[in-house]
Order: sequence, then structure tokens, then C-alpha cells
Amino acid sequence: MPRKIRELIKDLEMAGFINRGGKGSHRNFFHNSGVVLTLSGKPSDDAKHYQEKLIEQKIKETINERKR
Repeated sequence: MPRKIRELIKDLEMAGFINRGGKGSHRNFFHNSGVVLTLSGKPSDDAKHYQEKLIEQKIKETINERKR
């Protein structure tokens, strides 16, 4: 069963991303390391496979940026 968008948002916030708002169902997230991400969908929607992979990739990017 796919995860919900709200779960992806929670993962991003736990990793230190800040929700900067957006238009409609889009949300813009920013991390102090300079990593930026836009996530679309209502919180109750099922996350697409590519969205889950993108979140995972962006969180790893922040970890790599901290190591530099």
C-alpha cells in the first residue's frame, strides 16, 4: 500500500526541511544546506512511487551536504 503525502511531509520535516508554502496542492520545501524540493498532492492522497524516491534522494542529499 502506498504511503500518504502527509507521511512524506512528516519525513521531510523530521529531516529539517522547512515548508515555505505554495499554490494549490503544491508545497515548497527548503533545507538550510541549500536543497530545495516541490511536492504536489493533497495530504490525504496516495504518494506516487517517484515522489517517494525523490524524498529519499533529497534527504540523502542533505546528509551529504552536511558532511562537506
